[in-house]
Amino acid sequence: MNANIDYLGKGVGSGEVANMLMANGKMDPGSMRPFIDNKGNPMISVYTGGDRSVLSSYKNYPVTNAVLRRDEWKQLDQAVLQISESRLGGIDDLVSSGLTYDLGNAMGTTVLEWHDVSDAMEADLTMDGVTKAKGDRPEYTTNYLPIPITHTDFEINSRVLASSRSLGNPLDTTSVERGTRKIKQKLETMLFANTAYAFGGGTIYGYNNHPDRNQVTLSDYGAWDDSATTAANILASVLAMKQAAINDYHFGPYKLYIPTLYETVLDEDYDTRTPGTTIRERILKIGGITDVKVIDTLAADNVMLVQMTSDVVRLVRGMPLQTVQWKTEGNFINKYKVMTIQVPQVRSDQEKHSGVVHMA
Repeated sequence: MNANIDYLGKGVGSGEVANMLMANGKMDPGSMRPFIDNKGNPMISVYTGGDRSVLSSYKNYPVTNAVLRRDEWKQLDQAVLQISESRLGGIDDLVSSGLTYDLGNAMGTTVLEWHDVSDAMEADLTMDGVTKAKGDRPEYTTNYLPIPITHTDFEINSRVLASSRSLGNPLDTTSVERGTRKIKQKLETMLFANTAYAFGGGTIYGYNNHPDRNQVTLSDYGAWDDSATTAANILASVLAMKQAAINDYHFGPYKLYIPTLYETVLDEDYDTRTPGTTIRERILKIGGITDVKVIDTLAADNVMLVQMTSDVVRLVRGMPLQTVQWKTEGNFINKYKVMTIQVPQVRSDQEKHSGVVHMA
């Protein structure tokens, strides 16, 4: 099962979901979750405004057809929740650090327009305060971020569903669990893999390919899993990364991300004089570094130091992970999608100052 990315940007779309959105102007996920109520009537539940966590903010409307009962939708939702609560690495860090930006109408937002501002004005030093200082004003630049819809597809066979109901067995949620995991992997890939997603006049960059990131050469210190590289070399390389961030006016707090092959290296003792103190613990004594985290999608011999503030990175969120009914093929095959609108946004200012340091 593969996770697909559909792009919306500046009046054009790419992909099945994006094309449907462009054609219809909007797409309410609630209308794509028809259920059979306890009286056997097909219904949809639509958000009408107010607190989304309150039941009175939703109203049920009758529809022509529905396949799943409300409890069966709950089983699918619980399967999505179960996977989404597993370790997400970098994406989870953005959420837990509050580095999120929520779109008001994600399904109707084709592109996120954002601005950066130039440095401006200077303070003059005079004795009388009358001398006119240099006049200046900030300059704003408009930037664009594609808003992708990430989704996977699966099927529920009507005969299998009928068998499940007749036997009283719970709905098989293997497909939705697998699809959710693929979406999570795709989001991590956006943040850490060396792939730029360009569409609609904007580009989604990750930590290790943003054009303004600060770079440190790993070979100056040695690969961390090389037997010739000492703990002191590793510490020196991390200090060099911190200094690169400071030189670009970013002073923390930082998170250090390492590839999988470096995990056990950091569990070794720092030196013979301090047995019981691991290399990881020594790194965490560096001021401003709050955590060292292993990222499985990070390429070998790549290390990232990231200042965890919203001017450096944030997660743009439009729709949480959820399952929707897509279409029915004949009388036996019902198509569903697990989908979300989330995209990491790595940022820098007009002076190209960045809080991301990439060592490779």
